[in-house]
Amino acid sequence: MMVKVSIVIPIYNVEKYLRQCLDSVVNQTLKDIEIICVNDGSTDSSPLIIDEYVKKDSRVKVIHKENSGYGASMNRGFDLAQGEYIGIVESDDYADANMFEKLYQTAKNQSLDVVKSGYYLYYSIPEEKNEKVEIASKIMCNRTICPSEDFNAKMEQVEFFNIKPTIWSSIYRNEFIKENGIRFNETPGASYQDASFNFKVWTCAERIQLVREAYLHYRQDNENSSVNSKGKVFCVCDEYEEMERFLSERPYKRGKLEYVKNRIKYDSYIWNYERLASKYKYLFMERFSNEFAEDMKNGTLNKEYFEDYKWERLLDIINDPVQAHTNMAMSSRKANAELEKILNSKSYRIGRAITFIPRKMQGGIRCIGDHGVAYTIALFFKKLTQRK
Repeated sequence: MMVKVSIVIPIYNVEKYLRQCLDSVVNQTLKDIEIICVNDGSTDSSPLIIDEYVKKDSRVKVIHKENSGYGASMNRGFDLAQGEYIGIVESDDYADANMFEKLYQTAKNQSLDVVKSGYYLYYSIPEEKNEKVEIASKIMCNRTICPSEDFNAKMEQVEFFNIKPTIWSSIYRNEFIKENGIRFNETPGASYQDASFNFKVWTCAERIQLVREAYLHYRQDNENSSVNSKGKVFCVCDEYEEMERFLSERPYKRGKLEYVKNRIKYDSYIWNYERLASKYKYLFMERFSNEFAEDMKNGTLNKEYFEDYKWERLLDIINDPVQAHTNMAMSSRKANAELEKILNSKSYRIGRAITFIPRKMQGGIRCIGDHGVAYTIALFFKKLTQRK
């Protein structure tokens, strides 16, 4: 049997949702597929469930390995893939039965390196609900695009590279992936490795189509999902370091895409800053400022790739991260919500009860509670310098 699509499923402790995922894949209307399950050292019943499907369906293969993270799992699965195209289904999501038949037909008919579809936000509680997300406009969809070459307008190219990665709503030509050395960043855990993978694909692909139809159901209520983790402060930075490494090995691409990479990095860093718990925000803001100050020094920032208000905010962050953090914290509704939690917390009530602490010091304690130790120290030295 010629394998038309290899479907890679990374799996780690997802017994609650795994059967729904695997059922949706083995029952695809496209029969000429292989299903590669990569068990990343699961400690629940996931390995037993996978082995059950392996016994029932010869198209299902499994790699059992020690836990080494999402990127390493995906690379193992891609290396094993024999299909003309490779698809991805996350183990807590599920696919419509015709997903890979439809994507494969489009890819073959148009000789594409990549075809990317819309998706559904899927909620299973309190009741089942699917919300369709179309990844691009009617104008952008159903035309064949070379992302590194086909955009005369800088902001149009930025918009394309800024499309949500959603690597699992696409299929990729296997030879294209291997010829261009496109691999996942093997950082620990599941830490946004889709970002650098997607950038590499967009950098190298010559023929891409976006389609508005949706087939993949992206689960929103898995409490163990990485989208619900706030502890990964600098993981997004690893992805942009990987993009820089990839571009540095391809100087013929670097000149065209360095500005784009740093423009989408700005959006990613703003997003990451806003999602972090308050105590981590200033730590990240410092790194944000330092990295972009270095980019400015190296001449890899270009105002023409930014909206005016974003460029002005970036300059503020580069020039004064303390004040930038203060301004953003004051204006952010998320920051206000975090502040309310702090004000109602036990530690804050205890702090207020310690009446023998001088008022000036109480202000410092309150600042630590609101913004973290690093920001409080930075603000202290800033004010000390200003007094001089």
